[in-house]
Amino acid sequence: MTEPTPVYLDCDTGVDDAVALAYLLASPSIDLVGVGTVSGNISAAEATRNTLDLLALAGRDDIPVAQGAHDHLDHPYGGGAQWVHGENGIGGVELPRSPRAADSRTAVELLIDLSHAYAGRLHVLTIGPMTNLAHALDADPTLPERVAAVTAMGGAALAPGNITAAAEANVYNDPQAAAALLAADWDVTLVPLDATMEHTMSEQQRERLAADERPFVSAIGHILDHYFDFYRDTYGHRTCALHDPLAAAIVGGITPSRAPRVPVTVDVTDGPGRGQTIADLRGQRVAMRDHDGVRTRIVLDVDAGVADHLIDTILAG
Repeated sequence: MTEPTPVYLDCDTGVDDAVALAYLLASPSIDLVGVGTVSGNISAAEATRNTLDLLALAGRDDIPVAQGAHDHLDHPYGGGAQWVHGENGIGGVELPRSPRAADSRTAVELLIDLSHAYAGRLHVLTIGPMTNLAHALDADPTLPERVAAVTAMGGAALAPGNITAAAEANVYNDPQAAAALLAADWDVTLVPLDATMEHTMSEQQRERLAADERPFVSAIGHILDHYFDFYRDTYGHRTCALHDPLAAAIVGGITPSRAPRVPVTVDVTDGPGRGQTIADLRGQRVAMRDHDGVRTRIVLDVDAGVADHLIDTILAG
């Protein structure tokens, strides 16, 4: 058997981040070696608290959690998305408070340290605004030399945005950071709304998590309840899109069915296109064609069964 992939997770721990965290902890192909937090769904401080409490409930206090950027590169944090994730970011569920404090390092310092400890093997998974990654690239321009790959949940290629007509929330919250991440000299897999909105979790699957006898797994099922209510108007029934969990599952081994390597440009202006991810998909109708020398692939589709894979992995963990 191959060794598990060491993964650094950068997140803004809301509901789908919590599901992604549960998957990463349970997947036999992943070794979660550190978590950094950023403002997005909630503030970086609140995301840190949620992450510490979730890890304590899971019995994984061995994983360092470092607080990252509160504000974004060109504007202050805007207050989050409580209507989507609940007032506390995790669906209003009150978790037992972990006595553990955040790591003494910042998220940037933790990432750089892990890149040395796992040089050439570390996989970065970012499922919130990419502010910490931009700061890390600025602090250490050699970082990409030690990172095996980056997977980022964000953007929309052919699909509409979810925070504006053009933009997905993670990229819209800090388009300059997303542009910096995509411009860096490393392999990036961008997991946009094109794929994540097409994969959902059923009420029956959520109930399987909620009914589990382990407090951590059960908490994930209950945390999803508020999220299911939010997505009722989008899908016409209680369900939820699998944004961050799908990105985590791709790191864990789910293979996209369509993911061409194409140039992706981020609109960093203040106009109506702010945060749009403009992917050059010309020539992709007949077959997926990679552009020479491009290191960003954009996931347009994943075969069915994502929710089953996520639920089965979490329950087996």
